[in-house]
Amino acid sequence: MLVISRSATISKLADIEDSVRGSRIEIGDDVRIDSFVKIKPAGGNGDIVIGKRCYLNSGVVIYSGNGVTIGEDVLIAANCTLAAVNHEFRRRDLKIVEQRFQASRGGIVIEDDVWIGAGTVVLDGAVLRRGCVVGANSLVGGELEPYSINVGNPIRRIGYRE
Repeated sequence: MLVISRSATISKLADIEDSVRGSRIEIGDDVRIDSFVKIKPAGGNGDIVIGKRCYLNSGVVIYSGNGVTIGEDVLIAANCTLAAVNHEFRRRDLKIVEQRFQASRGGIVIEDDVWIGAGTVVLDGAVLRRGCVVGANSLVGGELEPYSINVGNPIRRIGYRE
């Protein structure tokens, strides 16, 4: 079910798919969704909720999976992926596609006033606390502290317990 605020601005070039499994996609007041944003219910029954005054820049992709909750006043830069789902792969007697999906790690929760830099990937189980900043091209899979500045690199994943 799609629930889109009348004050939201969504590019005609954005692609928001309705769920065939009953997942809810809710887009709040004054949200701006740029061209080439893709919002897709896939890999689970989780809802996607985007709070007030969020901005999703060009090329952002959100998969519903185990649920994605985005607070208010969140900025998501270009070409970010939010994937609240994981494929299972451990059995060697089955192809990966036959193994379906892993159990939920809790979905993705992004609290208010967060800025996610371009090219970042946010995974199932990630919690981005209020006011944190995530540097471009980061990989986030755990909890980030409130008002922290987090910069990933190709070797170190941020938010994971080492």
